[in-house]
Amino acid sequence: MELIADDYNGNNTLSPSPPPFSDQLSERFNLDLKSGLHPLKKFHAMCHVIVSNEDDFQNKFVFWYTGRTPGFRTQTSYEDNIKKIVDFSTVEAFWICYCHLARPSSLPSPTDLHLFKEGIRPLWEDSANCNGGKWIIRFKKSVSGRFWEDLVLALVGGQLDSGDNICGAVLSIRINEDILSVWNRNASDRQAVMGLRDAIKRHLKLPQNYVMDYKPHDASLRDNSSYRNTWLRG
Repeated sequence: MELIADDYNGNNTLSPSPPPFSDQLSERFNLDLKSGLHPLKKFHAMCHVIVSNEDDFQNKFVFWYTGRTPGFRTQTSYEDNIKKIVDFSTVEAFWICYCHLARPSSLPSPTDLHLFKEGIRPLWEDSANCNGGKWIIRFKKSVSGRFWEDLVLALVGGQLDSGDNICGAVLSIRINEDILSVWNRNASDRQAVMGLRDAIKRHLKLPQNYVMDYKPHDASLRDNSSYRNTWLRG
């Protein structure tokens, strides 16, 4: 049994199945402080963004964790396995929780780590997601951690879009690969969908010819699959 924060204000509960944490990230956090690289400065340097009101984000975000057994997915079984880790709305609160999250390489398969705007649950059926879809990016397991961190920083820093198109992002740990996905609200708006693709490639520094897949959530509901039978490549 490990201690897991319900929220960043310090309310804690004991959970029999918490997400794993990593001492390595805590050590890196402390080393950054000792070397003069304060996490807040690192955030601004990596995101190239200035946030106002004492480092408040434009949106409040929530980290979720899903550890599940392989097999057929039902809405009830999947929703029961989604556990809230922590919510945050400032740069300081973000680093307090993020520096303790486990690296992707230490997470078991299958595991999903979700980062979504507050009020949106990481479910296809959620009212904010049901008309949308997701861009899917597949990585070798050896490099997924860096791309996940870059994606997280871009998302919380508001760098992927200037409106309300993006709902959240997911890191999916699988046996042979890791998968990043970015969820948006409207799968029918092709211009917004392709614009999001370009923003993802730009912020993750992916080659323009790097192949990504897009799949609407209603298609996932029909075939009960997150990443198979994608509809669009780009």
